[in-house]
Amino acid sequence: MSDKALTTYVGVTHPWMCDTMGHMNVRHYAAMFDDASFQLLGHIAGTEGEQDAGRGWADVRAEVEYKHETKAGALITIRSRVIKLGRSSVTFEQVMSGTLDGVVHAVNRTTTVRFDLQRRTAVALEQEARGRAEALLSDERTSLRDQSA
Repeated sequence: MSDKALTTYVGVTHPWMCDTMGHMNVRHYAAMFDDASFQLLGHIAGTEGEQDAGRGWADVRAEVEYKHETKAGALITIRSRVIKLGRSSVTFEQVMSGTLDGVVHAVNRTTTVRFDLQRRTAVALEQEARGRAEALLSDERTSLRDQSA
């Protein structure tokens, strides 16, 4: 696993998250990945990003690959890493694995854009944020999706 990946979510699959077949429903995968993205983007924006209420993030693309059934009681860990930087965008990969066995359950890849909330337009990543994102940048060819924890 890449040493540039951050643990961005640790949780459990509760029975109420499961569908009629006994597997976690896709809406809950999305929620877990969303929670994990707040952690990653918070690491990138830093404390100054928290104080700038005029800027945020806007997801423009997301793709989820479901690799293994997730049943009630499963302990889940999501690790996230940056795989691409643009002028105003960050593309990141998140891998949801079993905490105890390392089995990959799902992989999410999202592109998000730094966004001016008043003007409703993309803006360049702040210099400090870009530096933090670059520190988390991993080689896209060494995907976490096929690796175990």
